[in-house]
Amino acid sequence: MKNAYKFLDYLKYEKGFSDYTVKSYGTDLKEFYDFVCDQKIDIDLVRKYLRKLYEKKYSNRTISRKVSSLKSYFKYLESEGIIKNNFMRLISNPKLEKTLPNYLNYEDLEKLLSFPDRSNKYGLRDALILEMLYSSGIRVSELANMKLSDINFKERKILILGKGNKERYVYYGSECERLLDEYLKKDHRNSPYLLIGKRCEKLNEREIRSIVTENAKKAGTRVHVTPHTLRHTYATHMLNDGADLKSVGDLLGHESLSTTQIYTHVSNERLRQVYLNAHPRAHKN
Repeated sequence: MKNAYKFLDYLKYEKGFSDYTVKSYGTDLKEFYDFVCDQKIDIDLVRKYLRKLYEKKYSNRTISRKVSSLKSYFKYLESEGIIKNNFMRLISNPKLEKTLPNYLNYEDLEKLLSFPDRSNKYGLRDALILEMLYSSGIRVSELANMKLSDINFKERKILILGKGNKERYVYYGSECERLLDEYLKKDHRNSPYLLIGKRCEKLNEREIRSIVTENAKKAGTRVHVTPHTLRHTYATHMLNDGADLKSVGDLLGHESLSTTQIYTHVSNERLRQVYLNAHPRAHKN
């Protein structure tokens, strides 16, 4: 595992990956090395490992993630000159069924955003978390690491350091601006970070996820909600209301348009439902 630890440090300190992502890579590599024990690592052993994953009834999506983790790891080993023959190039990811991203309709979204009790400091903070995630479409790791110095209050924009230490600007709306101002007036701090807990330490990703999920559960939304659900909702609503694909991709920090295109399927499905519900010739007899 010595090389694996170096790889995880590389992901964290050089690639700028979030703690959550690095932990996921670490879990995948540990499971692989637990299987390997003292055996010689070659392509046959990797295939044997993958068969074991199928026997454990892992989903294709989970197995695909584990394969991707190994591919990234072996690519790193090759780039560092630790191995010469990167046989992981010959391993294919399992085929995945195309699934549409989970997102909230306008009714459930409004129910969630208006749920927190804004009369106290922590309810106001929860309301800001929900509004900021939806208003800007940022990742939970980007919100956890947001500093007050990153926010341009006059222009309502935020400098985000995203995946791979790539910078981009995102924007937030008037309701988020109002919550932000109110939250900062009530919050006496000694921290440079926007979101802090009871001990004046910044909220971590796990805590933010918990806040989002718990508020959604209590608000009675009809779907399971995570911070990423609000990111999906942001993208879907932007496209539904006429934003172009490239602009949405840039705001989300996507490297490729193909990553953003999944949201067009959501929009197309919405249009299909509008047609089926409204056109007199679309109804089944």
